[in-house]
Amino acid sequence: MKRTRRLATRAFRAETGEFLAEGPQAVREALTIPDATVEVFATEVATEQHADLVNAAQAAGVGWHVVTDDVVESVADTVQPQGVVARCRMPDASLDALLATSPTFLVVCADIRDPGNAGAVIRCADAAGAQGVVFVGESVDPYNPKSVRATVGSIFHLPVVTERDTPATLARLQRQGLQVLAADGGGELSLFDDDLDLARPTAWLMGNEAWGLPEQTRALADLVVSVPIYGRAESLNLATAAAVCLYASARARATG
Repeated sequence: MKRTRRLATRAFRAETGEFLAEGPQAVREALTIPDATVEVFATEVATEQHADLVNAAQAAGVGWHVVTDDVVESVADTVQPQGVVARCRMPDASLDALLATSPTFLVVCADIRDPGNAGAVIRCADAAGAQGVVFVGESVDPYNPKSVRATVGSIFHLPVVTERDTPATLARLQRQGLQVLAADGGGELSLFDDDLDLARPTAWLMGNEAWGLPEQTRALADLVVSVPIYGRAESLNLATAAAVCLYASARARATG
């Protein structure tokens, strides 16, 4: 339990290559991936409610530990935990491995700081059919407990990669043949402009929640694209903007 509690810190997650997945849906998805789950801790009530998870853990040879409520509360990141937490292994994901699959639809998050937003973008990417998510610069750890919880299991569905060097990462994507489209309110093209070819291999570049994309990062993109605001709202939040952009690409890819 001491080891499990320490996984709340980024340094210990990096050292051990492990992270926590909280909630029945996240644990359910973790158990579908061979060797992803080390062990599960659950309250007696959660164990009774989620017999399917107990059976899945047994089938996978994963230990299921029935513990008291206060033990789960000491491990869980939420104020009112859902009673089940899994200790999981991080997948062996890297930019090299991701590019080796010849992806044609990615999202890149630059300097994203809020773990809830990071998780929401991963969930949107999964739903829209993106083939990976890359966090660059000073972004939050996508395996932060809040981020993992916000993915609602999607973190187990697609590669999630972290790279510090933003210019080098974007250059590699462009050499791979992907157009880098920066989502920004001051874009020269609208998301719905007929001149924008979203059927092409694309990496969407999303900026920080508060200040967006700095000029030097925006300049690295092939095009800067704005999401039209038809009402009086000042802007869209990060996860909503990502969802709109990713689904526009998904539609173009399906019909183009």
